[in-house]
Amino acid sequence: MTALFRFFSRWPLWLLHPLGAVLGWVVFALSPTYRRRFLANSALAGYSFSQVRAAVAHAGRMAAELPRLWMGRPTPLQWEGSSCVDSAYARGRGIVFLTPHLGCFEVTAQGVAQRYSAVHGPLLVLYRPARQQATAEVLEGARGRPGLETAPTTLSGVRQMIKALRAGRAVGLLPDQVPPEGMGQWAPFFGQAAYTMTLGARLAVQTGATVLLVWGERLPWGRGFCLRFRELEQPLSDNQEQAVVQINQEMERLIRECPQQYLWGYGRYKQPRRDPVREI
Repeated sequence: MTALFRFFSRWPLWLLHPLGAVLGWVVFALSPTYRRRFLANSALAGYSFSQVRAAVAHAGRMAAELPRLWMGRPTPLQWEGSSCVDSAYARGRGIVFLTPHLGCFEVTAQGVAQRYSAVHGPLLVLYRPARQQATAEVLEGARGRPGLETAPTTLSGVRQMIKALRAGRAVGLLPDQVPPEGMGQWAPFFGQAAYTMTLGARLAVQTGATVLLVWGERLPWGRGFCLRFRELEQPLSDNQEQAVVQINQEMERLIRECPQQYLWGYGRYKQPRRDPVREI
């Protein structure tokens, strides 16, 4: 797998993205389970298929661009709203970056690391180690990009994040990812109960860190990505349960900026897995 990723990592985005678009439609056509989940999730958010059909191709583009992002040279980036990042770092209490499965979520961490790590320290991101050796080797190189550090989904990883925030550094999470049992709470997401990660709210409440939203819009014709930063509409609640609900609402707001690039096929409403080893 490593050799295959290295081969595709040399390809430009303007070649990878069309290939990925075809892949996205092939998977959509051949997998009834994926297709039903895609249609059901987007319908819950109030979208017809015609409104989000572009997301089928974007899911494939997301997969096809990974070799370039993980093993290739940096991609072109544009920036929108990054003044809120500068202000948050200046406060010195750390930053919790929250990114949904929208656009290219891999490039958001890389972009922040490239731009800010030299002055403010590495960005610390949460990850779950891959079970397959071949995948683990690829991911190890990807997560070791300059300016990035990783924390495992364990109690030790959470302590790493708290320590980083108290040192004024930044951490990154995907809050619309279903956590293991015991690491979340049920909260509305587009009107339906979804098991939701509590870690982002816990980190912010415990450390006083600033919570910022960021997503990476995939630009047409392989021109790279635009990192779009947002502040919360309202200050995060000091009550953890209310804060988790609020974070889901903020994720919905981001997704509605560009529903054509959301990963509607993700199993957002599935039951949490039992994973006592990583329970925090």
